[in-house]
Amino acid sequence: MFRNILVPTDGSPLSRRAIKQAVRFAKEQKASVTGLYVAPPYKPGVIEDASMLNFVTPRQYEESVSATARKYLKVIETAAAAAGVPCQTLHTLSDYPYDEIVRTARRRKCDLIHMASHGRRGISRLLLGSQTAKVLALSTIPVIVCR
Repeated sequence: MFRNILVPTDGSPLSRRAIKQAVRFAKEQKASVTGLYVAPPYKPGVIEDASMLNFVTPRQYEESVSATARKYLKVIETAAAAAGVPCQTLHTLSDYPYDEIVRTARRRKCDLIHMASHGRRGISRLLLGSQTAKVLALSTIPVIVCR
């Protein structure tokens, strides 16, 4: 029924659990998986008086994001390889992960998104809202939510 399943990850334990479920489901469906990690774009740490806080260059930031992406996406690649499921992975930058998840699903012709129910905890979740809830609201394809 499904051919290409998008599996976003933020590296959290809940996200890792969702990956295992997504790969198992993909194997049952004879589908492939597309792993996605979305990082925030580069923003130098500047305060009102224009002094820098923990300044990193754009190149240093890019290297850091790439290393984090490799680490998080490796979990998907390893699970898919162990199950014999075809897998592609990618990472991108966006202030709005939910929007990038929906866009990537469309661009990569995914017919299902399989993701964790939430990544952030506490006050940041209340202030920022759930990325999963926003994906559910915007997606035109089915979304499986792992609790």
